Amino acid sequence: MIEFFAPAKLNLYLHVTGKREDGYHLLDSLFCFASIGDNIKVSRSNEISLEIEGAFSGELQDCSNNSIIKAANLLKEKYGVSSGAKIVLEKNLPIASGIGGGSADAAATLLALNELWELGLATQELEDIALKIGADVPACLYRDALQVAGIGEKITKLGAMPQCYVLLVNPLKAVSTPAVFKNRVGDFSKEMPLDKVPDNINDLIDVLSIRQNDLYEAALSLETEIADVIKMISDTKGCLLSRMSGSGATCFGLYQNIDDVERALEQIISKKPEWWVENGYFL
Repeated sequence: MIEFFAPAKLNLYLHVTGKREDGYHLLDSLFCFASIGDNIKVSRSNEISLEIEGAFSGELQDCSNNSIIKAANLLKEKYGVSSGAKIVLEKNLPIASGIGGGSADAAATLLALNELWELGLATQELEDIALKIGADVPACLYRDALQVAGIGEKITKLGAMPQCYVLLVNPLKAVSTPAVFKNRVGDFSKEMPLDKVPDNINDLIDVLSIRQNDLYEAALSLETEIADVIKMISDTKGCLLSRMSGSGATCFGLYQNIDDVERALEQIISKKPEWWVENGYFL
């Protein structure tokens, strides 16, 4: 059996810079990955199959159109693989939560099956298949901080993030990404890509403070509780920045030390035990 971690993807900022004729929006975003996520396990089998377990398995009953199955079938077809695979997903991340869970699962599946089927492909060789699954999937093949442009297919590796602790909070309200983009109004933002990752957390906060998440207002119009999540995070001791990730509804807080992030987690759980709250660090 081979196991791959599928980490949560955070958009530390997200600018919508334009729109293509086919309806896809153009983005400028800084992606990073957290130590919180799903797990993919693969083992040899005659057919491709998927089992789902974990905290959020009940929300993924229909496996037929799952991104994991799509990833497996595309890889198998392109490289003429004769065998199948038994795939087990441990679903720990909320569904439709703005932290790339489905994309990360598909990417981890490609990486795991590349190893199981002994294809010997470099990660970059998997990007074309990944893009056919979803715009965020190519980026989720990696673990370093990434500057992302286009619809998600233009990836620039920026290296490791500075030491930083992260709190993730979701009110367990699913938010549709297409609906958020449809609700977005206003002008497009200019691109503000980074050419390197700041060396320390304070410099990171400085560069993020002049950037934003352009999808926040649109997501808030669909789920007003997002504002409560951000305020509750920002009110915790030691929080350097609180912001929504992706199209929501997951929001994150950044902290310089582990004591503050652990205290923040306990504080929010005590006030909102029905919310999903996890803490970790940047990979």
